[in-house]
Amino acid sequence: MARSIGGMNAHSLLIQALVYLAAGVISVPIAKRLGLGSVLGYLTAGVLVGPFLLNLVGDAREVQTFAEFGVVILLFLIGLEVRPALLWKMRTTIFGLGLAQLLGAGALLAVAALVFGLDWRVAAAVGLILAMSSTAIVLQSLEEKGIRQGPVGEASFGVLLFQDLAVIPLFALLPLLAPVGVAAPAASHGASLLAGLAGWVQALAQMAAVAVVVVGGRYLTRPLFRFIASARLREIFTASALLLVIAVAALMELVGLSPALGAFLAGVVLAESEFRRELETDIEPFRGLLLGLFFITVGAGLDLGLVAAHPFAVAGLVLGLIVLKTLAMYAAGRLFRHSHRTALTTAVALAQGGEFAFVLLGFVLGAQVMDAQLAHLLTAVVAVSMAATPLVTAGYDRLVLSRPDERAEPERLPFDQGDPDVIVAGFGRFGQIAARLLIANKFQVVLLDSSIEAIDAIRRFGWRVHYGDASRLDLLRTAGADKAKLLLIAIDDRDKALEIAEAAKAAFPQLFIVARAFDRPHAFELLARGVDWAERETYESALNFGRHALEGLGFTDRRALKAAVVFREHDKRLFRQQQASYGQGEEQYISAIRASRDTFERLIQAEMTRVAEEERVAEEEGEGDDAPPSGPKHLEADKTRV
Repeated sequence: MARSIGGMNAHSLLIQALVYLAAGVISVPIAKRLGLGSVLGYLTAGVLVGPFLLNLVGDAREVQTFAEFGVVILLFLIGLEVRPALLWKMRTTIFGLGLAQLLGAGALLAVAALVFGLDWRVAAAVGLILAMSSTAIVLQSLEEKGIRQGPVGEASFGVLLFQDLAVIPLFALLPLLAPVGVAAPAASHGASLLAGLAGWVQALAQMAAVAVVVVGGRYLTRPLFRFIASARLREIFTASALLLVIAVAALMELVGLSPALGAFLAGVVLAESEFRRELETDIEPFRGLLLGLFFITVGAGLDLGLVAAHPFAVAGLVLGLIVLKTLAMYAAGRLFRHSHRTALTTAVALAQGGEFAFVLLGFVLGAQVMDAQLAHLLTAVVAVSMAATPLVTAGYDRLVLSRPDERAEPERLPFDQGDPDVIVAGFGRFGQIAARLLIANKFQVVLLDSSIEAIDAIRRFGWRVHYGDASRLDLLRTAGADKAKLLLIAIDDRDKALEIAEAAKAAFPQLFIVARAFDRPHAFELLARGVDWAERETYESALNFGRHALEGLGFTDRRALKAAVVFREHDKRLFRQQQASYGQGEEQYISAIRASRDTFERLIQAEMTRVAEEERVAEEEGEGDDAPPSGPKHLEADKTRV
């Protein structure tokens, strides 16, 4: 990589970068607006400016420099995430589910390659390479859909992390699959200083380079980063982080190893250092840009001539790749007791080829494991599968995820609590706090929830939660709504909450209804449907949050608490005033909000000025309370009271 960068014309490199960025700036927003995702936009931009269409970027071999450096940066960031604590916490997902997926998908794809008449060694290499999925595409897609932190996100991340870890041994394993009598070159990542030396000398030099990265990263980089950090110049720290990645990658290339391997090792070594978060934060902006450039280069490197010459063959291979990988991942997910929907969603997300396939295909081509024609065909298949991923996942979302959960309903428990005092609709992170408060005060509470997965999890902790849709009047009646005093609507669905409130108020007028509101307008709508009290879900916690922020800025406990009380009182009055204007149209509502904002702030400021003056007078007369020390230290010491 270092050699190729050094040998490139700087002017040509700058022009290529500008062309790439211009194409991405145009195509990515269009793709996002069409609901196709940013990755497809980057790939389309690459196809348009690439050497096989408009040919605006010159020699395609220069394009590969961007791709290699993007992969290097990506692996460094992945290495920073490989902490022992994370590996232990996700050991089953990473080393169990991940291994099962890699072996299952690799075996199915290798068998398919054998059916097409390939040698078993080549078939094994094809299976292992195509079993890899795209870390960048999958994680970005899950992030855009908001499911990165759920069961699907955790399973996908574990499998992808195992695949990334597996790249390292694959660099050592794949050359062994070269036909007998063919000597694989010692280096395939640029010019090696060790070319022509004995094999044992090369092996010792490579092990020494790895040792330098591990030992130097552990014992030399920390003092170096401490020294740099003491200068308090963030741009120097960022430059040092990038220099570290480039230097390690260049060292690996000089001894004939993968630059990506060096970057990954550097990240792993620094994963437990105190500078890990700082390094992630500084390099994160480059990650998005470099991954975008990487996907553009993938599109630019797509051989449209090959695809046009064999369109049905390429389409059939892409379809076969997606189907076989989906089957393998789904089977692995079910084997590790994931739900049908979680296993299938994860399988569809991971069904494409991966960015490391391009690196590994170039590697095995240099090692003479397969010929150039097959490598180019597989490159096209992987690129097309990556381009098709947004379309596949969009179709899956529309046809499958939009349907109600088809899992078997949980066991229906009898309503044997007698005449309840309270019925709670929604026993999630919001409703369970209120319900526990009521139960602790010896009220008879019936718990309802409509999420199958949530009920399965909650019942494991001993909670008697009933399955059902609280908007059904027959279910509410069976639960005892005609005898209950209070209905607590705490579900995570704003439209359904309105439906429940309206139906319950009409059928059971004696119920006092308290509802969870998402925001101010939602609270107005709930009150209009007969709710007696609507609590905005983040209001009190945010107000308490602000009170402690005031303490951290030097306010006494009394003054910060008074500020929160004053804010609450004035906001309550303002809420009642705005409720009348909400139903008169959006423009009038916005005008009322803007008109009342200045008055609201002036009233609070005047009240707090009076409180500050009272405190000052009390302190001068020696009548003030023993105020604790103010500022951040006081806030730290006061955490136990929260």
